[in-house]
Amino acid sequence: MSSREYPAQPLIGAGALIISGENIVLVTRIHEPLKGEWSIPGGLVELGETLRATTEREALEETGLAVQAGAVVEVIDRIITDADGRTRYHYVLIDFLCRVTGGDLRAGGDAGEARWVGRGELANYEIREPAMRVIAKAFEMSLM
Repeated sequence: MSSREYPAQPLIGAGALIISGENIVLVTRIHEPLKGEWSIPGGLVELGETLRATTEREALEETGLAVQAGAVVEVIDRIITDADGRTRYHYVLIDFLCRVTGGDLRAGGDAGEARWVGRGELANYEIREPAMRVIAKAFEMSLM
């Protein structure tokens, strides 16, 4: 398995945009990168696992919610370099629009906190621009 920090190749991850009405589930990360920050639940694809299965597994582990992964919202490159310009983290992230099929919200896995956040409350959370862009797109897609 490749190291997450200074990896030999990009790592593939999947994110769960869990939306219900005007609310979305956000989690805080307990590991780098983004340690302590609010973000979209998700994680790395395991060998032999599909992207949708990864999304559903990670959502359950991090939020306690069983979800069904639907449409792809966005595919993004997340590349973080160090002070010397070396690639410290490199993820290719595929984010899916998800609907809840069961469970109760609670933080677990790599999430320190998990909560439903109203669309109008997002500005109160320090969420990085790429995630905010994907969240906005997911809300628009959820209305279709």
